[in-house]
Amino acid sequence: MAESPAASSQFLGGPVKTEPEIFTNESQQVLSPTSPQAKHTKWYARTRPPFIALLVLSIVIIVVLAVFLPVFFLVVRKHGGNGSVIKLENGTEFTYKNPFGGFWVQDPGDPFNNNAQPNSWTPPLNASWTWGKDRVYGVNLGGLFVLEPFITPDIFQRYPTAVDEFTLSQAMAADTANGGLKQLEDHYNTFITEQDIAEIAGTGLNFLRIPIAFWAIETWEGEPFLAKTSWKYFLRVLGWARKYGLRVCLDLHAVPGSQNGYNHSGRMSSVNFLAGNMGLANAERTLYYIRVLTEFISQPEYRDLVPIFGIVNEALVSLIGMESITSFYLRAHDMIRNITGLGEGHGPYIAIHDGFQPISTWDNFLEGSDRIMMDQHKYFSFGGVQTAPIGVVGVQGIPGGKWPLTACNSWGPSINQSRTTVGVTFAGEFAGSPNDCGLFLRGVGQNSSNPECPEYDAWESYNSTMKAGIQNFIMASFDAFGDWFFWTWKIAPSQAGRVEAPLWSYQLGLENGWIPRDPRTGFGMCASLGSGTKPFDGTFQPWQTGTPSSIPATSSSEFPWPPVTITSAEVPISLMPTYTDTAPIITLPPETFTAAPSSITQNADGWFDTQDTKGGVTSVAGCPYPDEYNGIFSVVPTAPCTGSASVATTSA
Repeated sequence: MAESPAASSQFLGGPVKTEPEIFTNESQQVLSPTSPQAKHTKWYARTRPPFIALLVLSIVIIVVLAVFLPVFFLVVRKHGGNGSVIKLENGTEFTYKNPFGGFWVQDPGDPFNNNAQPNSWTPPLNASWTWGKDRVYGVNLGGLFVLEPFITPDIFQRYPTAVDEFTLSQAMAADTANGGLKQLEDHYNTFITEQDIAEIAGTGLNFLRIPIAFWAIETWEGEPFLAKTSWKYFLRVLGWARKYGLRVCLDLHAVPGSQNGYNHSGRMSSVNFLAGNMGLANAERTLYYIRVLTEFISQPEYRDLVPIFGIVNEALVSLIGMESITSFYLRAHDMIRNITGLGEGHGPYIAIHDGFQPISTWDNFLEGSDRIMMDQHKYFSFGGVQTAPIGVVGVQGIPGGKWPLTACNSWGPSINQSRTTVGVTFAGEFAGSPNDCGLFLRGVGQNSSNPECPEYDAWESYNSTMKAGIQNFIMASFDAFGDWFFWTWKIAPSQAGRVEAPLWSYQLGLENGWIPRDPRTGFGMCASLGSGTKPFDGTFQPWQTGTPSSIPATSSSEFPWPPVTITSAEVPISLMPTYTDTAPIITLPPETFTAAPSSITQNADGWFDTQDTKGGVTSVAGCPYPDEYNGIFSVVPTAPCTGSASVATTSA
């Protein structure tokens, strides 16, 4: 990790000292010792050759220059730093701004080139990342492939019946006059652009967390989502991330049946993942999609780019239960490591969410596992009405009221405890807002009751104290977390033509001065405020960071698969609907690179482990299934359904 910028930190939002620029123009880029600009042969100092020899030499030089120089300058233009010009596929151009020593790399002949570096303190993609030393400064690309009303309000305002992506997809599909579901593809294509990714890299950040949904892989009958389309655009974002040196945390944000009932799980509904009558079947299907994604990102061409895989976002553990979720995570861990192998460099870290449970619930979770990490999402926004002001000077003498110190004391201890008792831990989501103000933040048709919302929503008229207070709260959050992903990079305007959830947009905060231009400026802030949070010493248990180990056999017997019981189900586990693994395997397609030789691209076929030949998940022929999102039996089964005979049932 680079030296602390604490000495130059301005807790009141003043100017930030930046790193010296490494690349200032294209003439300074990637000069090898043997290039014409780095080494010169002094032929002009020799004895004058005969005329014919000189003529021949001149012709040779002209030919060499005619062939070599265009190639040389083409190579040079594959690299760029601060001030370099980026030409997009549509022919438009923008200037790359990166005052932190970062540089981009794009080589059409080697599309898996990992030489890029986003800034001087982050290892390039082709170098090792050391947890406890290297820090995650990241943003989420929320609302891109899993839509949420408050992130893209205009889209939901067009369809008043839509409250989640399920109902939005239904409404769009019926609206053929305006393009039907193709409107979603238009959104994928335009919401996040290459210029966004370049800007993220240029602001001192180094990681993206990208939520995707199961319908990127496939949909089944009755699911209205746009199927197999977002994957193409996900690959495009991966290409941009690689170009600018950004690592990626892939997050499976929406799974069959809904893991939490929230709108960002795909459908607002009862929980039917590891809960309810379809809880087991939906979990089996989710495991299959985790398998398919693991096979793709574990390929050598992608494993350094995507070193973290969040396998289920925000599973509602208070309903599902610790026993069932532990059984699921153990099953997923063993499946993933059978694909990737054990130890550092063998597939991604496996991120699990804390389920909004006290971190002590997870103490010593699956000890001996291979690189399971904890993802915590920290918000004050959903814990009741918060009216304490942020645009005032607090008792510590800086703007922010109580909120900077509250962030340090509320979040720092649990994060550091998790690093000690669970393993590598990061804040996968947090925002710049201490309350629930903002259009659609609580969902379509639900408004905050906070009387302070008019002040928070009117971001265009924030005064300097308000901006400084928000910035100090955010910087204190940075310091408390250590490794973090802000939620989210961008909030789209509503139909009113303005952003109406301003403190959830990193981009808007950068542009308007309440997010620091250098994410390291928060370093040391909690200590400066008198917080008693004890920093983590940076030392993890060997098995937590990739030294091969094993989970005790007692864990497998204590947490079997399937779980012993499923909460909220009407029948025992033995009578619950299940799927069979007799379908053809889904292999996610890689991106096509027409300019690269097949020797470089042919091995990236979407499937890492050739020994993994088990079939894909499908329904058992002849067996009835309830709706995946409500789990209501038309008739309650009284015997297991094998599909070979009529099903024994009793009237519901």
